[in-house]
Amino acid sequence: MPTPSENTLFGMGNPLLDISAVVDKDFLDKFGLKPNDQILAEDKHKALFDEIVKRNKVEYHAGGSTQNSVKIAQWMIQKPHKVATFFGCIGTDHFGKILKKKAEEAHVDAHYYEQNEEPTGTCAACITGDNRSLVANLAAANCYKKEKHLDLDSNWELVKKAKVYYIAGFFLTVSPESIVKVAKHASDNNKIFCMNLSAPFISQFFKEPLMKVMPYVDILFGNETVSTTKRVHTDDIAEIAKKTQNLPKENMKRQRVVVFTQGKDDTVATVGEKVTMFPVLDIDQNHIVDTNGAGDAFVGGFLSALIQEHALEECIRAGHYAANVIIRRAGCTFPEKPDYQ
Repeated sequence: MPTPSENTLFGMGNPLLDISAVVDKDFLDKFGLKPNDQILAEDKHKALFDEIVKRNKVEYHAGGSTQNSVKIAQWMIQKPHKVATFFGCIGTDHFGKILKKKAEEAHVDAHYYEQNEEPTGTCAACITGDNRSLVANLAAANCYKKEKHLDLDSNWELVKKAKVYYIAGFFLTVSPESIVKVAKHASDNNKIFCMNLSAPFISQFFKEPLMKVMPYVDILFGNETVSTTKRVHTDDIAEIAKKTQNLPKENMKRQRVVVFTQGKDDTVATVGEKVTMFPVLDIDQNHIVDTNGAGDAFVGGFLSALIQEHALEECIRAGHYAANVIIRRAGCTFPEKPDYQ
């Protein structure tokens, strides 16, 4: 199998600085937070970000869905560094400096569009016991501009260098025109473009931009809640996967692959004309610390095998391994090296 070279994998999305700290119930009550939740920050939460960093023992990580996935792909591969390129928008502020440092520590080749109108996007993880309440403030992440970053020759050269592309659906809310440009480049050059449905609100409220990109999608990821927005029978999941596979496609040289994860249940994937179930790795419920990063980790593991040109079954196995490691830890973090054969 080929050893991946620098910038083989290209990711673009919403870079967020993950800030996690242990808080108390008073802190949650003050900002009207549930102990276990994921929300977008409103005006009443603005002070939360300044306040949480004053707490003792704050941890910072380079976050945001796509950045998490490319970071995990890099971790799975280990060497060379900078296998993954990442584009997104940050602010020219203290949090932006930390984010750049954290991306560098993860050996991701991050090229951020930096602007000074909005602060760097952040996601606060407010931890009480086993619970985590996530509050995301996209801020600068929302300000990505195609013509000011993606279209620049030096940046577009990095796009052209890649063989595999991955963008989480969240970015459809920011710059659909950037996604289409990258997706079309991949399709025209018979490279692999991957996308993730990310969250139910994407396919509900951003259906139009999603459908503009869909003809260029070679591999589509989703999870059971995203693909259906209500619990359904496995046979129906297989049916949805098949229908999604058969949506119109530009590059007919590659048949679309659809991969739906279902938490602890089997992963469903279209393999040729069939739909196949792949059981996840067993784990003792007591060892599960935090399932938040599991989806991003699955994609990261999958991509690490994909860029080494492994078969679909092997990509799914690598995805299951990465997710199994991540859910044993708080946040989307990992040990120094993978123990993966």
